Amino acid sequence: MALWGARFSNGPADAVFALSRSAHFDWRLAPYDIRSSLAHLSVLESSKLVAKDDAAAIRGALKELAVEVSKGSFLAQPGDEDVHSALERGLTAKLGAVGGALRAGRSRNDQVTTDLRLFAIDHMLEVASLVTALNTAILNKANEYVNDSAPGFTHIQHAQPVSFGHELAKHAHAFARDLDRINDWLKRTSVSSLGAGALAGSSLPLNPERTAKELGFDSSFANSIDAVSDRDYVAEALFICATIGLHLSRIGEEWTLWASTEFAWAKVADEYSTGSSIMPQKKNPDMAELARGKSGRLIGNLVSVMTMLKGLPFAYNRDLQEDKEPLFDSIDTLLLTLPAITGMVATTDFDRKKMALAAPTGFSLATEIADYLVRKNVPFATAHESAGKCVALCEKSSRQLHELSDDEFKTIHPSLDGGVRDVLNVAGALSSRTTAGGTAPALVAEQIKSALKENATQSKKIADKAKAFSEMMGS
Repeated sequence: MALWGARFSNGPADAVFALSRSAHFDWRLAPYDIRSSLAHLSVLESSKLVAKDDAAAIRGALKELAVEVSKGSFLAQPGDEDVHSALERGLTAKLGAVGGALRAGRSRNDQVTTDLRLFAIDHMLEVASLVTALNTAILNKANEYVNDSAPGFTHIQHAQPVSFGHELAKHAHAFARDLDRINDWLKRTSVSSLGAGALAGSSLPLNPERTAKELGFDSSFANSIDAVSDRDYVAEALFICATIGLHLSRIGEEWTLWASTEFAWAKVADEYSTGSSIMPQKKNPDMAELARGKSGRLIGNLVSVMTMLKGLPFAYNRDLQEDKEPLFDSIDTLLLTLPAITGMVATTDFDRKKMALAAPTGFSLATEIADYLVRKNVPFATAHESAGKCVALCEKSSRQLHELSDDEFKTIHPSLDGGVRDVLNVAGALSSRTTAGGTAPALVAEQIKSALKENATQSKKIADKAKAFSEMMGS
C-alpha cells in the first residue's frame, strides 16, 4: 500500500514515479529505518497509542525484517517508492493492517532525516577509524626517516634542508584536524528529528526525548520545522570528506613526484603499483594518482548539496531527496581510497642517499648565512641581501656556498668570516632548527611520539563510539 494517494483520482504517471522513486538508492537506510521504527514503537506503546499485543507483533516483525534485510532476502521492489514504503510493505505482508500502525505520529520527513543521521554517524565513525589507521602508517614511516635529510620545498623549489621524517609527518597533522572535525561534527549531528512529524510536531502524546535517548542521540530537536529541513549535517559531512580528499590528494601528488625518474626518491611497493599495457618497463604510482583524482568527486558532491540547499524555503522540500546519493558516494569513495593509501604509505621505501645528496643543492643553505650575520647583530634585511650576493657570486662561478674564499665572504660583508662555513652544512642546519615544531631531528622524534600517542587516543575514542553505536543498533 502506498504511503499517500487517497485524495488523488489517479496514480502518478510512469515518468513521475520514475523521477520520484528513491528506493534504488535509499535502501541503504533500511537497517537504520528499522531501528528508528523500533524506538518509535516503544513510545507509541508506552503512550497506549498501539495496544500491547499489537506492539509485540510489530516488534517481532520488525526484527524479522532486520534479519531478512541483512541477509538480502527482503529487498525493495520496483513498485516501492522509497525505503519507508518498502519496509511498510514488508510489515503489512507479515501482519496485515496493523503493520500500518507505526505511521502514527511520524512523517517520512522526520523519519528520513533521523535515518540519514544514523547512517552518517555510523559511516563517519568508520571513516574516522580508517583515518587513524592512515595516520599510524604515516607517523611510523616518518619515524623511520627522522635522521635523514632532504630538501624542503616551497613553490616546488629547494628552500631549506629538512628532516625527511618531518616532511612525512606533516600529513598526519592535517588528518588529525580532520579527526577533530569529525568529533565536532558528531556533537552537532547527534540530535534526533523523530517526533517533528511533517513539520509541526504532533498532537499525539509522543516523547521525542525518550526516542532520542534510545537511538543514542545526545538530544532531541528544539524546533520541529528546523528538524525536518536541516541538512547542515550532510553538508558538513561532505565538507569533511572533501577536506580528507584534499589531504589524500596532496599525498598523491607528492608520491607521484617522488616516484618519478627525475626525483627517484620513492620506491612504491609492487602491490600498490600498476603497469602499462604497452610499455613493459612501466611501474606507475596509480594509487597516488587515483587519490589525487578522487578528490574531484568529493568536492563535486559538496558543491552539489550546497547548491541544492541554498534556496530552500520554509520546511521540507522534495529537493532534499538529493542529499543522499552525494553523501553515500563520498563515504564510499573514502572507504575505498583510505585503505589503499594507507598500504601505499606503509610499504614505500625512500632512497636516503639521493635525498641527502639533494638536501644542500639549490643553495638551500643560504638562510644559514643570513642567520649567521643576525647572530652578529647585523639587521636581517642587510643579512638577507648579503646572503643573496653570496648566491649570485656562486652562480657566476659555478660553485657552492661553502666553496667561497674568506676574502670573498669579507668582500660581501665585513662580518662574514671563515666561521660561516661551520653553519654551511646540512646536519648543522637541521640541528639548529629547535623552535617549537621545527625540523631538528631530536624535536621531530618527540613530535612524532606525541602525535602517535594522540592518534592512539583518538583511535580508542572512535572505537568506543563505534561499539556503542553498534550495540544501540543491535538492541
